[in-house]
Parts: sequence; C-alpha cells; structure tokens
Amino acid sequence: MSTGKAAKKTIARAAKIDLDTKQQPVQQRSVETFELILEVTAQLLGDVGVERLSTNMVCEKAGISPPALYRYFPNKYAILKELGERLMACQNRAYREWLEAEQQLHYDGSRDATTRGLRDMQSRINAATMAFPGSAWIMRALRAVPTLRHIRLDSHESVTETSYDALRGRYPHADEAALRLSMRLSTEVMYAATEMVIDNPQLDGNLINAEVADMVVRYYDKFVENEEAYAGTLKKRAAPKKQVTKKTVAARKTRQR
Repeated sequence: MSTGKAAKKTIARAAKIDLDTKQQPVQQRSVETFELILEVTAQLLGDVGVERLSTNMVCEKAGISPPALYRYFPNKYAILKELGERLMACQNRAYREWLEAEQQLHYDGSRDATTRGLRDMQSRINAATMAFPGSAWIMRALRAVPTLRHIRLDSHESVTETSYDALRGRYPHADEAALRLSMRLSTEVMYAATEMVIDNPQLDGNLINAEVADMVVRYYDKFVENEEAYAGTLKKRAAPKKQVTKKTVAARKTRQR
C-alpha cells in the first residue's frame, strides 16, 4: 500500500473516533469520579504511553467499574482530548497572563527588552506545562494521534490571534497576511522549544528559552526595519526644501566652468 493511501485510511479511521464527552458531571460525587479518571489517565500515560493505555487499565487503577467510566467517556481518546484541551488552556493562560503583565510595563522597544520578555514568557509557559500532570505524554499524543491534532492547532491559532491583536500596533505598516503568518510561525517554533525542554530534561531549559527568544526577535527584524524605513521616508518628505536663490544659481554656474 502506498504511503498516500495509508495516510488517507488513518485519517478516515481517526474521523470515526468519538471524542465527545457523553455528559458533564454535576453532583459532587460525579465530579470526583470525572476528575479521578483524568488524574489516573495522566499518571498511566507516563507509565505505559499512549498506545498501551486502555480504558480497562484506567478503571483498574482508579478502582471504578467500566460503566462508571463510559458514563462520561466513550473511549480513551475522549479522555485524552479532555486532558489535551486542559493542557492547552493552561499554556494559553500562562501566555495571556504574561502578555497582560508585559503590557503594563514601560516598553522601550529595544532588542534586549524584547528578548528578555520572550525569554520570561517561555519560562512561564514551561513552568505551567511541567506542573500539569502527564504533560509530556499529552503533548506527544496531541502531535502523534491524528484525531487529536486539531486541539493543538486550534490552540496555536487562538494564541496567534491574541498576539496579532496585541502587537499589530507595533508594526502598523506591515502587510496583514505576512504579519499573521509570522506570528503563527513564531508560535509553532516557541511551542516546539517547550516540547524540547519537556522531552529533554537533561538539557539547559534556560539556555533553550534564551536561544529561541533571540531567534524570534531576529526573525521580526524585517518588520522593525520596515517601520524604520517608513519613518525615514516620512522624515525626508517633511524636511523643508532649500530655497534656490539667484546667488546659489550663480555659484553653481561658476563651479561648472
């Protein structure tokens, strides 16, 4: 079977998987069961991974019956979807809290200030991710399982729009489509840096944060240079023109001789 056909079959199978939570818990006991299922699943992911994980395994470790689990989740992927959405919301909340705090500062627009800010943002998002149970395996599932990939992509699109709304004023003369694409690319790159930190605890996370922040700042230099060029053009247009007097004309003719 060709790679293309195999990929289409995988996508078709993924489209048939039910990811909807059957019902949301209301009573205290139901909420506790719902949260227990999520907690145990996050723990098991670190032990057995996505492929080996099963609803029976979750039930056994949680000490509940399969019907109790199926009251809320039709399959393991629905549980992973709930965990994925919560993790993405956790990361996005950390980003928006950083953005709100950053906007309260007296930003001087310098390269150093921008780099420091992005480095701090990465640090906050990474800390929030590490504190989330099972985050490493949840992130792997969101990238590896076709039926779950939309959770990650939708989250990144939301972050891109937030970034665009917050930073559009900094680059008022940039092409809208080009700026949106650049913000989406930088979102993907910085998310990949977070994955790198989470998946490789032996590496220096602070150094990775500093390097990716510097990369993104350099990437946006084209927009900074565009604004500087635009400002330079306006300055030239606004500069008073020198008046040409008879004396000036005579001096020019003398030089030409």
